[in-house]
Amino acid sequence: MRKYLHVIRVALQNTLVYRVNFLCRAVFALVPMLATILLWRAVFASNPDQEQVAGYTLGAMTSYYLLILVVDALTAVTEDDWQIAADIREGRISQFLLKPIDYLTYRLCLFVAGRLVYTATAAVPAVGFILLLREHFVWPADGLTWAAFGLSLVMTGLLQFLISYTMALLAFWLLEISTFVFILFAFEYLAGGHLFPIDILPPAIAGALYWTPFPYQLYFPVSIYLGRVEGAAMWRGLAIQAGWVVLTYGLARWVWRRGIRHYEAAGG
Repeated sequence: MRKYLHVIRVALQNTLVYRVNFLCRAVFALVPMLATILLWRAVFASNPDQEQVAGYTLGAMTSYYLLILVVDALTAVTEDDWQIAADIREGRISQFLLKPIDYLTYRLCLFVAGRLVYTATAAVPAVGFILLLREHFVWPADGLTWAAFGLSLVMTGLLQFLISYTMALLAFWLLEISTFVFILFAFEYLAGGHLFPIDILPPAIAGALYWTPFPYQLYFPVSIYLGRVEGAAMWRGLAIQAGWVVLTYGLARWVWRRGIRHYEAAGG
């Protein structure tokens, strides 16, 4: 484990070089978030007699988008897939085949280090934004909700990473993976609850989406925090999320083994 802890330490040092870039990215990410919140406030203001929209109060809807900001900062994959694809395409992957180091674990360490630095950098503008809208912010009801939210958050990060890692391994067969990455991002953005809460969709569509990995990449941990998913439904959702983590891990290992058999490198 010492070698992977060393990877995290070195990655933290390297990533801190880009802390200003992370800060700018975090600040500018607040602009579309603020526009979305103002849009929903206008929706509620347009009908003062209606206190809820699809079961959401104004406070719950505002909290939903603020939590998206937090969860996204903690779990989102930024450039890991592009870096993995570049390692394969440019032959840098060869060095990992000759050393006692697991490439998936190595990339996971880099992902964790990147998220730590980005979260620390984005904390100041994010906390300021939350304090600005604190009158509409909803807190969890009890400690169990906090614990379930934390567990789901960890699995969300793993799921985000493993899906991006597996998609990047397509570079073993394809020269350019950008089309597939953008298609996957579009599905995550729409079906993951980033644009709007999934449970405002018709029940049949929302029910079908719950069996895909996309809601568990963002929407599900936020729903646990807000108390939208409780009791048996919460435990069932956590079990499904854990199942997707195990499935994507197995898929990542399988694609890696197939890709290594197909991989060729020449030169020094």
